[in-house]
Amino acid sequence: MTLAKLALEVPTLLLPATGVDLHRWAVIACDQYTSEPEYWQTVDQLVGGQPSTLRLIFPEVYLEEANSDARIAAINACMNQYLAAGVLAEQEQGFVLLDRKTGHAPSRKGLMVALDLEAYDYRPGTKTLIRATEGTIVDRLPPRIRVRKNAAVELPHIMVLIDDPERTVIEPLFKEALEPAYDFELMQNGGHLRGWKVSQRQLIEQVGRALERLADPDRFQSRYEVADDQVMLYAMGDGNHSFATAKAIWEQLKADVSDPAEVMDHPARHALVELVNVHDPGLEFEAIHRVLFAVDSADLLNQAAEYYSRAGTPCRVVWYDVLSAAKAAVTAAGHAHALAFAAAGRYGVLLVDQPALTLEVATLQNFLDEYLKSRPQVRIDYIHGEDAVTRLGRQQGNLGFYLPSISKHDLFRTIVRDGALPRKTFSMGEADEKRFYLEARRITR
Repeated sequence: MTLAKLALEVPTLLLPATGVDLHRWAVIACDQYTSEPEYWQTVDQLVGGQPSTLRLIFPEVYLEEANSDARIAAINACMNQYLAAGVLAEQEQGFVLLDRKTGHAPSRKGLMVALDLEAYDYRPGTKTLIRATEGTIVDRLPPRIRVRKNAAVELPHIMVLIDDPERTVIEPLFKEALEPAYDFELMQNGGHLRGWKVSQRQLIEQVGRALERLADPDRFQSRYEVADDQVMLYAMGDGNHSFATAKAIWEQLKADVSDPAEVMDHPARHALVELVNVHDPGLEFEAIHRVLFAVDSADLLNQAAEYYSRAGTPCRVVWYDVLSAAKAAVTAAGHAHALAFAAAGRYGVLLVDQPALTLEVATLQNFLDEYLKSRPQVRIDYIHGEDAVTRLGRQQGNLGFYLPSISKHDLFRTIVRDGALPRKTFSMGEADEKRFYLEARRITR
């Protein structure tokens, strides 16, 4: 099997040139700390006037600001400037093997590759080689499309999972003698990052053979106990909407020419991602919580009672003075879906009896979707980390829901058998463990 049949391309990467301060160069994924502008203000101060990916991305905390067009134009101009000045240096074609130490895990391994967007479709029910793990919020794509549309390079925070319990794809590369690519401390408690270049033909072929074994139809059917011969090899981890954005632009590029065959070799056909083995000991799944802003908590809870009553799954609310008591009530809830929350300086648990859905996040999100339609003044944000939920949720006019996490070992089987999970169901690690921008790749000809 060729690499193309595995939706895999060996990228030509761009890395910061010698002399660039990598500590200032690498910044965290743009969709983090979206309700904490002080985080990004600190990053801006740390970077100062030094070359940095901060100047090449659009932190989503600023998406609602009026000057977004000017910010995007500045991003595109900076990309061209960095390319012209040699700040970004083209590397020999190959992968990059990496090892990330975080404040929560001593090691998390990954492999930088490019994946074929032709093998991906984020629409519900599709069975492609690369699959979305959560519902894609189509309304979230337009601002991302505006950022990427005229960009000369891509800088991914996308992490894509493979189900490799025998550790045959990524882990064997650590036994090889590889040329170092980078080794430095990340900013803002991000941990330490090391990388090595994987350009040897035999090692690239080794990766291909291992992925080919994972994609074997017989293995697929046996492992997930399905008769389906439409194999899923890759599952989106982090950056689902960024990957969907790349897909949308690729589809538009094909639509803009009379014969799509003219652009099949265009670099925008592929997207740069970090492959991660879902069985990596350093990878943990964390819940993604919900915080609502400018909300009347009494109104929300009254509407919840009406919503769940109509659904035949009545709910009730129990209040507590401390979070630990609310968490204990969640643990003791039995078959009911119990959702702890912080509001108005205290804590509560929303108990939904006889839930119709499997996951607590689906039970809650379906209600929130309906509630928000009739409350345009209320804003929702998806938050990583319980501390942030507590701090934000207890503020006047806010309400924060704590969500449970799912098991990473059930992810592939669930996606194969049941399809994508509700949006924003899980997070790969805490906020400060998210991928930092470092490697880049040209996406224009």
